[in-house]
Amino acid sequence: MTNIIRIKNASFYAYHGALQEEQNIGGRFEADVDIYTDFSEAAKNDDLRHTINYDEVYKFINKLVHEKKYYLIETLAFVIADKLLEKYKGIKKISVRVRKHHVPVGGVIDCVEAEVIKENGM
Repeated sequence: MTNIIRIKNASFYAYHGALQEEQNIGGRFEADVDIYTDFSEAAKNDDLRHTINYDEVYKFINKLVHEKKYYLIETLAFVIADKLLEKYKGIKKISVRVRKHHVPVGGVIDCVEAEVIKENGM
């Protein structure tokens, strides 16, 4: 059985970007994480010990977002996906989307987003 736990629009103020100004001033970043797992045992017994605790996942992502500055949101998305797969063996597949708002592209856009999809063991 496959179930999905989704974290949507987790927001962080961080200092990622290819330009020096972005790394100095910082900006708002958002992440969506889709965790493909089997939480049927947890649901059947109403027991948090048999699922992936999304509170812990959020705190872990928050730590990753702030422990290092990255030039690319693509890199940040890869790091989040890889580290979550390492930490939680119950994840079968993961999708991580990282969004950056107020991107200096010389035009008006809402945001830029990079997505990484990985399966455990890949």
